[in-house]
Amino acid sequence: MSSPTRRTLLRGLALAAAATAVPLPALTAGGPAFGAAGSPAAEYVPPLRQMRGMWIASVLNINWPSKPGLTVQEQRAEYLGWLDLAQTRRLNSVFVQIRPTADAFWPSPYEPWSQYLTGTQGQDPGYDPLAFLVEETHRRGLAFHAWFNPYRVSMQGDPANLHPDHPGRRHPDWIVAYGGRLYYNPGMPEVRAFVQDAMMDAVTRYDIDGLHFDDYFYPVNTTAFDDSAAFARYGQGFPDLAAWRRNNVDLLVQEMQQRVRRAKPEVAWGISPSGIWRNRSTDPLGSDTAGGQSYDNLHADTRGWVKKGWLDYIAPQLYWYIGQSNADYAKLVPWWSDVAAGTGVQLWIGQAAYKAGAAGQPAEWFQPDELSRHLTLNRDHPVVGGDIWYNSGDLRADRLGSISTVVAEHYTGPALPPLLPRLADGRRPRRPVLATAHTTSGGVDLRIVATGREIPFQFAVFRLDRRARPEDFTDARHLVAVIPAARHTRWTDPSGTKGAHYYVTAVDRVSRQSPPSNGHRVIT
Repeated sequence: MSSPTRRTLLRGLALAAAATAVPLPALTAGGPAFGAAGSPAAEYVPPLRQMRGMWIASVLNINWPSKPGLTVQEQRAEYLGWLDLAQTRRLNSVFVQIRPTADAFWPSPYEPWSQYLTGTQGQDPGYDPLAFLVEETHRRGLAFHAWFNPYRVSMQGDPANLHPDHPGRRHPDWIVAYGGRLYYNPGMPEVRAFVQDAMMDAVTRYDIDGLHFDDYFYPVNTTAFDDSAAFARYGQGFPDLAAWRRNNVDLLVQEMQQRVRRAKPEVAWGISPSGIWRNRSTDPLGSDTAGGQSYDNLHADTRGWVKKGWLDYIAPQLYWYIGQSNADYAKLVPWWSDVAAGTGVQLWIGQAAYKAGAAGQPAEWFQPDELSRHLTLNRDHPVVGGDIWYNSGDLRADRLGSISTVVAEHYTGPALPPLLPRLADGRRPRRPVLATAHTTSGGVDLRIVATGREIPFQFAVFRLDRRARPEDFTDARHLVAVIPAARHTRWTDPSGTKGAHYYVTAVDRVSRQSPPSNGHRVIT
């Protein structure tokens, strides 16, 4: 049985795009950090830092824009609605697909405007979507990860339908047709350099927080994907076609790391591959599974990338339920945890929100707590640093209340985004000043002042019933809000009361914290 990655999800895009919102009760930033006594949330202290992300897909207009040809105002309003959803679900990061099919959501000198914006490839949408996306995401205090597909050229198979100036039209030898779609040929060095240039254009020109690949590399392990000419030219010294193809993908991954580190070392670089590297029946190092193998089927040595340290994070798509016979979530999480342990590569889990309560899924996906149980299991594996949800439409739909259950049991308080180990020793932001803290009719009103030249990205607000100790600022039980920072920031804690002690730390874009501010005890 093949791995149910995003490759197999496109047939369900209409359901995802048309999902109806089921509202959550309001979760204000100043609300109680944990659940009531006796609830699952009350028994669990979440980490201070945790990836809480969602994928916003643009290919075939799955999520955003919801259809091609919307006005600029409509596109902007839709995206702001996705940010509203991220905040309602207490997420801290979004992964937005800005290069779905060798096209661009920004004015790229390399590739044409995406057809998913206007309906016509190459047509200027009338604004710079990527600039808007990044600015509005940061305005909310959320991290923006730019999601790229490196080699997919078109969801249809006729090169003549590409824009006349498309690189695939100018270089027809770069293109391989397979399965009714078009792909760049990963085996050509000039193609590999070109797709890196096209993606790095966005990295260097825009203030993104991460560069993200999905699970698409080679589409299949067969000679029906006809790269025989490139193999004849460049494949000398490899034992077979598969080894050569795997090396081509390895080169892409390693070179992308090198280019990101040189250009913008504070940008996170990672991949969300299909969830099975190899089955144990194929390789003793593999997982106890019987599903599609990325190493063999897609020529993606995902385990090798982690062990060689070529990524900042890996987010395997573990789109199976606990106890599934061919691919048990409860077996794959410890397997991936063992792979990532000690490597410095962060492990985040891709979660299948799209399966919960969806038509055609087995009965296990109709248990409202299936996804919540996934996160409960993750707690036993501290290498797991958080989760990314596929996709945003399903977080909005909240079928069976499955996402509400996750939020109620696991996301009851805020969380800072992860801090990459390689950046932990960098320069921290300046300590802010907590100027005032006093009661109002709405709670406790805080006034925070940023110090130094640079305004931090966020302020983390801590509330205690006593004076703080140094270790309190690494304890999520005291974190009541993470808010966007300005030079002068006011924020009201609706759950604050007289006698509470408040402190604030400044947080920069990579999630480094400043020393804490002066403390304020609320006396009036």
